[in-house]
Amino acid sequence: MDRRELIGGLVATAAATAMVGRRAFATAAPAAADVSAAAAQLYARALVLDANSSPPYEDGKLPLSASAIQLVRDSGVDVLKLSLGGIDADFAATVAEIAYLERLVEAHPDVFLQVRVASDIARARAERKLGIIASFESAEMLGGDLDRLALFRNLGVRVMQLSYNKQSAFAAGVMAPTAGGLTELGRRAVQRMNEIGITIDVSHANAATTADVVALSRKPVVMTHAGAQAVHPHPRNKTDEQLRAVAATGGVIGVFDLPYLTASPRQPTVDDYVAHLEHVLRVAGEDHAGIGSDVSLEPFDLGDAAMAAFRADVEARRRAGVSAPEEDRPPYVIGMNTPRRLEVVADRLLRRGHAASVVEKVLGANFARVFAATWDD
Repeated sequence: MDRRELIGGLVATAAATAMVGRRAFATAAPAAADVSAAAAQLYARALVLDANSSPPYEDGKLPLSASAIQLVRDSGVDVLKLSLGGIDADFAATVAEIAYLERLVEAHPDVFLQVRVASDIARARAERKLGIIASFESAEMLGGDLDRLALFRNLGVRVMQLSYNKQSAFAAGVMAPTAGGLTELGRRAVQRMNEIGITIDVSHANAATTADVVALSRKPVVMTHAGAQAVHPHPRNKTDEQLRAVAATGGVIGVFDLPYLTASPRQPTVDDYVAHLEHVLRVAGEDHAGIGSDVSLEPFDLGDAAMAAFRADVEARRRAGVSAPEEDRPPYVIGMNTPRRLEVVADRLLRRGHAASVVEKVLGANFARVFAATWDD
């Protein structure tokens, strides 16, 4: 349930092991949530940046349908970070995904903008477009070649992880807790990423890798999509020590919308989501909390066919050895299964007494700041 990429993958190799988080575009999206006037006004004026999501994907067909474009416009999201390259896609397959992103922007230049420099974040909002930040959450496409870091950066990739759940040539992920941290190649990769302006993401890193990256990086480190161990213990959720360590670098932790927020078999609710987010706010501070939904802008389709596909993908992840515990519930939060889910979060935070300035930081200002600090503009 950690794969929040385009439904079915942009290429078949990624799709084979990607857990469904990108449902086929729903023909009837749920109505916008009932939020307070204060929340609606704040959401309208704030920069809204989801640090792990995706635009609609209609089996790779372009241009997108009018309903898909309307969903993008209605979401209120200004910028999102899109994970490309799957969990094990090779070089060629990953380049094909980047090419699709470029074709998407070409097909809809009035709707989408590829974010390449920090100023593009404000530009996307000013031009009323959806800015898309290309990112990786695995390292297979690098093939162990450090020179590919610069190549992919030149292709627009601005945020990268050095391992998914398992061990890579660079580092170890959360499902390899005793596999050590950064390898020597991984240490060199951190230094190179700092030099050329790629944000280092440790969302899927194990504790040792996280500690190594935090100690070595000269620039802020992020966890774009995770939860809090103190609220619900799970390998994909982070300890208070890890939250504080990332915050100490100047980084940001984005809370995801996944079932890992609660113990199986219960589907998480908005209250569960807010419990994780408020814990991050308490432990890391208001300048270091954000949102990385790890789900598409599209609502998760709960129909029979979509659920059957979801269960098949769960099994494929298990066979591939990349699954995490509690991948037995679909990736959505009750009360947030809407394109305007970040508006729901804003509403809850305001109702619980958080200042509007804090809510605006969580909605996007914090991640915008850290991306500007880690990219070469």
